[in-house]
Amino acid sequence: MKICIFGAASAHIDEVYIKKVEELSEKLAKRGHSLVFGAGATGLMGAAARGFKRGGGYIHGVIPKFFRDEGVEVIYDDCDKMTYTDSMSERKKIMEDDADAFIITPGGIGTFEEFFEVLTLKQLGRHDKPMAVFNIERYYDDLEKFMQTVTERKFITFKCYEMYSYFNTADEIINYIEGYVPNGTPWQKLKIGD
Repeated sequence: MKICIFGAASAHIDEVYIKKVEELSEKLAKRGHSLVFGAGATGLMGAAARGFKRGGGYIHGVIPKFFRDEGVEVIYDDCDKMTYTDSMSERKKIMEDDADAFIITPGGIGTFEEFFEVLTLKQLGRHDKPMAVFNIERYYDDLEKFMQTVTERKFITFKCYEMYSYFNTADEIINYIEGYVPNGTPWQKLKIGD
C-alpha cells in the first residue's frame, strides 16, 4: 500500500514526535508499504522518510521546484523517486492520487490544510481511502473537540465526522489502515442540505 504521510517540516519540535513518526514509518515499511510525502528532510517529514528508509521501504518525494530553487526547505535527497512540481496544488494532487491511505501527524498550517483537503475530497466522494490522525502527545485533542462541536451544531454531519479516526499508537494506525473497509456512504449523505 502507498501511504501518504502529512506532518510538520519544523526542525524545532520536540524529539518525542520525531521518534514516534520514525517508529511508525519503519513498521509500515517492514510490512511492505511504501511512502509518498512532501520530500522534506526535517521535522516529521524527515522522520517519515528516515523510518521508511530504515525499514527498507520505497519512498516517493513530491516537492515544488521553488522549494529547491529558493531554498525554502531542506529536501530529503535519498528518495527512490523524486517529483518536482510547478505549484503546491500540483504537489498535493500527485500525493493524493498516488496514495492508498493518509496518515496525518502533528503539524502546522500546511498539515492542517492537507488534512482538510483530503477530508473535503472524501466528503465529496472523490476518494474513499483510510485517513488516520496520529494523536501523538494528545496533539490533536483540541481539534477532535472542535470537530465534535462542528458536528453537534450541524455544520457537518456525524457521517462526515466518521470519515477519519484518531489513534495514539503506531500499531493502532497500522491495524486500521490494513483492515480498512470503505463504508460505502454516498457523498450526498455527508452534506447537510435544505
